[in-house]
Amino acid sequence: MSTSSSHGRDRDSRDNRGGERSGEFAEKVVKVRRCATVVKGGRRFSFAGLVVVGNGRGKVGCGYAKANEVPPAVEKAIKDGMKNLIEVPVSTGSIPHRVEGRSGTAKVILLPASPGTGIIAGAAVRAVCESAGIRDVLTKAHGSTNPVNLVKAALDGLKQLRTKSEVERLRGVTLS
Repeated sequence: MSTSSSHGRDRDSRDNRGGERSGEFAEKVVKVRRCATVVKGGRRFSFAGLVVVGNGRGKVGCGYAKANEVPPAVEKAIKDGMKNLIEVPVSTGSIPHRVEGRSGTAKVILLPASPGTGIIAGAAVRAVCESAGIRDVLTKAHGSTNPVNLVKAALDGLKQLRTKSEVERLRGVTLS
């Protein structure tokens, strides 16, 4: 005799605070680092993972986490990335205007590009743009080449993006 109960039926739905299902998000592992701690018996290794998550339709985030093995580090980084999602206004596959993002000594400049240009970017910034659903963009990175800082700088730049209607509403004017 089995009794149907709703307890534990959809257990993962409780972790769904943002209203998004993790199944619709794609993860891109940008960097896995191996760190060593010297102990009496030799070296003890741990791993750190940098992951960019995005749904390809304007939502993107990054996560960074550490663990004793690579797969748990990547899983923890994905969870961290899902907590740090931002909304990006993507217009016709590109960005609405030029922006500059900074993180530490890394500076990333993002420029709108005409259709068919593609993503002109290094590996770290490319992962952010692809995950956000941006198809045509020109980028230039200055300063630090650390992937963690480049990803954070790209996200900082994408946070600054405003659509034409947002600018009109904020300024109280109509733009031609």
